[in-house]
Amino acid sequence: MTNLILAAVAALVVGIVIGILVGRSGQGATLRQRRAEQQIEELRSEFTRYQAQVNEHFMESAHLLRRFNDAYRDVNQHMARGANRLCNDEDWMEELDQETKQRLEHGSDGEPSEPPRDYAPKADPEAKGTLAEDYGLDKGEKSPA
Repeated sequence: MTNLILAAVAALVVGIVIGILVGRSGQGATLRQRRAEQQIEELRSEFTRYQAQVNEHFMESAHLLRRFNDAYRDVNQHMARGANRLCNDEDWMEELDQETKQRLEHGSDGEPSEPPRDYAPKADPEAKGTLAEDYGLDKGEKSPA
């Protein structure tokens, strides 16, 4: 019977030691999980602050641009009213109108303006374009495959 009691006590001690070890290893995983959740929460709050700063920046930029456009419009209207009131010379006004129309139609260099092209014009209609597979290759050369 004494051997049975000693075996029971030994089993109890071994069970307690194993329980403590398993409990501590479980706490380590829980602690790591808490740290990871805390880091995620910190990153979320930092991202939220960043978004708020970006929104504030663009709202202020839009407000300043609106004020700038209003001021520009006011200056332009002031100059137009002053020109109409102070310059009564009809010939000068007609010349100014013609010059403005010419600049709009031909640009500042005096040549007719056209929209930019999305391709390079060819000098010869028979020549190969820059998008041809063999463009820029000599006749004896083969393209690398």
